[in-house]
Amino acid sequence: MNLVNLESVSHSYGPKPLLREVSLGIEAGDRIGVVGRNGGGKTTLISVIAGTLTPNTGRVTHNRGLHVGSLSQGDDLDPALSVQEIVVGGKPEHEWAGDAAIREIMASLLGDIDLSALAGTLSGGERRRTALARLLVGEHDLIILDEPTNHLDIEAIDWLARHLSARRTALLVVTHDRWFLDAVSTRTWEVVDGSVERYEGGYAAYVLAKAERARVAAASEARRQNLMRKEIAWLRRGPPARTSKPKFRIEAAQALIADEPPARESVELVKFAAARLGRTVYDLEDVTLHAGGPGQGPLVLERATWQFGPGDRVGLIGVNGSGKSSLLRLLADTVQPDSGQVVRGRTVRLAHLSQELAELDPTRRVLETVEEIRKFIQVGKKEWTASQLLERLGFRGEAQWKVVGDLSGGERRRLQLLRLLMDDPNVLLLDEPTNDLDIETLNELEDLLDGWPGTLIVVSHDRYFLERVSDRTVALLGDGRLSMLPGGVDEYLERRASGGALSARAAAATDVQTAPQTTAAPGLSAKEERELRKELSRLERQLDKLGTREEKLHASMADAAADYGRLASLDAELKEILAEKETVETEWLELADRLGE
Repeated sequence: MNLVNLESVSHSYGPKPLLREVSLGIEAGDRIGVVGRNGGGKTTLISVIAGTLTPNTGRVTHNRGLHVGSLSQGDDLDPALSVQEIVVGGKPEHEWAGDAAIREIMASLLGDIDLSALAGTLSGGERRRTALARLLVGEHDLIILDEPTNHLDIEAIDWLARHLSARRTALLVVTHDRWFLDAVSTRTWEVVDGSVERYEGGYAAYVLAKAERARVAAASEARRQNLMRKEIAWLRRGPPARTSKPKFRIEAAQALIADEPPARESVELVKFAAARLGRTVYDLEDVTLHAGGPGQGPLVLERATWQFGPGDRVGLIGVNGSGKSSLLRLLADTVQPDSGQVVRGRTVRLAHLSQELAELDPTRRVLETVEEIRKFIQVGKKEWTASQLLERLGFRGEAQWKVVGDLSGGERRRLQLLRLLMDDPNVLLLDEPTNDLDIETLNELEDLLDGWPGTLIVVSHDRYFLERVSDRTVALLGDGRLSMLPGGVDEYLERRASGGALSARAAAATDVQTAPQTTAAPGLSAKEERELRKELSRLERQLDKLGTREEKLHASMADAAADYGRLASLDAELKEILAEKETVETEWLELADRLGE
């Protein structure tokens, strides 16, 4: 059944049309993700479809009796009403609490909010979650969501994706969260240059189909094609779930990425990072940290020992309020631990992107603001000018001469990030770097970080970005520890769902050197134990590198199946690596045994 029809719809704000002669329809059961650059017309399109905006020309037809529920980027909450009144109206608690679906929505989105609190007293994130809960408790034929994952942590985003997938409602969603797009959508619309390009499948299928169109059309934008091919290669080499859902021709995809190198040359980057940083980057030794200062606020770390080495690319996750930003501030030396020691390498040159935007001179031009830091920078093997990097992060042409005071929040964040990169740091601490960035800019940022040699620690609720730029995942689970998660975000969600208990994978791999200690291991002094734990960490990083080399050799051997000479050489190299791996594993087990682990 057809729910909404647009016929020759056009709309503009000023001289440039955001929609030009657009004709399309939404049918019952459609699950559509909308993508496009910021300011390109995505919100205009969904507002026209929702009926909250009348287009300049064209016709919009809704099916008779259509119930549309929409979530805009703002909210219209009455500040004098309580959260409960906003979400369930005047229903008494015994009535709505008896509905399992409503209970689940309330628990998943509002579990930490006082339901009797007035909307006027809520934070921006709490208001956002209240508006989303109000929408989801209702019955609708079509749900329209504009950036629904804003202010949600990874756990809540995962719940929302599962909730929406289970509903029979038609769905139209605008989001920059690519993991969420793949989880909830079966079709993708791209709003570009006033038109709407349509693709089958979620984000992964959209990337593949768009690259295939570009290849067939022999498009002249070679660099943009390479970016998409690089992302396809990562998608195909990532977890199988990424590419199991989209409907695309595997043969065409394989042809596109046949000669595509890995997203990052990890060995080369680590080698370069070690040359820039030396052996020590950050050593946390027996550190206790509270989020609000010594003994104040939630406990973040309790007598934790950890090491961040040269070239480490770490994704840091945890629920809101778990202390992720506090840990980054500890590493940035803007807060001090309650106890313990943080050893920083002498050669560390730090750049810290916090959630608060640093003050910029509102009278300066964008290009001037970047060039005052540096006019050129070397990223990997290529030199970039300030203007070229600005263009990569969305400041094209005249936009580089805009006055800083006229920039939006998202533009200011991009500018601040670029200023940090231009200062040529060798350690990057990024706290929610993807806020307000569109997908095309995220692709450019990821590509830029692929060639950046140094230690990277990133906090983000954007699961796709987190998995894309980091090699390891570490979590704050509220127990005062930094927990290594070999299974990444999936393992984090498993452990959260089971109350933080060790999953089978984590039990096998064991958490690295972070257990709170009340006493030293049997027969060891505190100093000896710290040294042993450092060595344990070094061995684990060595095992990671050997594992990567082993995987590459297996792939090379598969490619050289018909070349017996090459195969023999690769086999000999593989045996050496396996022997070295066995030696390192034996050393690891001996150390772990001495530490009582």
